[in-house]
Amino acid sequence: MKKKDNRPGAKPRAGQEPRQRNSVKPAKQNDAAPRGRNVDHVRPSASSAAKPSRPAVRDNTTAKVKIAPPDVEQVPPRPLKQRTGVLPAERVPVILESMGAGDFHLIDTGNGLKLEQYGQYRIVRPEAQALWRPSLPDRVWENADSIFSGDTDEDGMGRWRFPKAPLEETWPLSLLGVNFLGRFTAFRHVGVFPEQIVHWEWLKHTIEASDRPLKVLNLFGYTGVASLVAAAAGAEVTHVDASKKAIGWARENQALAGLENAPIRWICEDAMKFILREERRGNSYDIILTDPPKFGRGTHGEVWELFDHLPLMLDVCRDILSPKALGLVLTAYSIRASFYSMHELMRETMRGAGGEVASGELVIREAGLDGKTPGRVLSTSLFSRWVPK
Repeated sequence: MKKKDNRPGAKPRAGQEPRQRNSVKPAKQNDAAPRGRNVDHVRPSASSAAKPSRPAVRDNTTAKVKIAPPDVEQVPPRPLKQRTGVLPAERVPVILESMGAGDFHLIDTGNGLKLEQYGQYRIVRPEAQALWRPSLPDRVWENADSIFSGDTDEDGMGRWRFPKAPLEETWPLSLLGVNFLGRFTAFRHVGVFPEQIVHWEWLKHTIEASDRPLKVLNLFGYTGVASLVAAAAGAEVTHVDASKKAIGWARENQALAGLENAPIRWICEDAMKFILREERRGNSYDIILTDPPKFGRGTHGEVWELFDHLPLMLDVCRDILSPKALGLVLTAYSIRASFYSMHELMRETMRGAGGEVASGELVIREAGLDGKTPGRVLSTSLFSRWVPK
């Protein structure tokens, strides 16, 4: 007779119904888009497609809402530019590792799951790359406050189960001195990707060490943690995301962080359209962060396919880097590719610009229950970063 599997996320045997005690269905009103997606969950109707609504942009200096100019026509993609000159120096492979980030640490992994501490809550979520067995006993996993079940795809929908007691939809978190909200979304994410702290620490240090005001562009900015870190460090920030719900969440985070008067422009728009318009206008940025999804749709149904559109996006990003630019950072999640594909694309994009391109993986190391006991490493995403020498 087979032993019953009581582990979180275990699949029921034939004829056995899964228990859904204290389960909650995905929220419809407050869920932001899945991480990094260039998507607005509210599809335009036929009438609104003919006359797209104008995204509202908050101007923090006047406390008024600006209406962006209408963008009815589809912006024709420009051809890739033929770059000449010497390729930038390279540094590969680079593994950027973190073991904790503010109120977060990775407790344990295994059996296709990960056990994490986010502030006051211990949560269990799917993790396809955790091919090994967990290090900690079952009783530790069973003591989780919340467990995500459902579609295990990165952007798949599901539901949260609260084994102990129902929890509030949001709760406070902090990272690099910036306060923000965690939230149980239908897409298993909670509003922050703590492995990115290695980029955010670099961003914070670069801004604070600069002898001049810097302009930062955050594409596919999601809930705005990177934007708030940059603004808190003293930069002028432009945050772009096609999800109205993600922008709304980011504005909540701005208020919680006490940065209501920080110079941040919140732009709800298709990322590619935005940077093409910035290129035509001659606008530039000192640092650009871009975290594109593998697939998504913009505010007016624009289609994004990473392997088709990333070369042009990086090409345009190069053209809107300022003459004294300090960095271009690319991260890519959940794609079947080697970091070398990102690396060589970044080097070709920055051909003739000098500097160095470092590429590899972002990883998180298990830290145990106490947050201080090193364990195995979990890979989370690919990255490539250009900096001037």
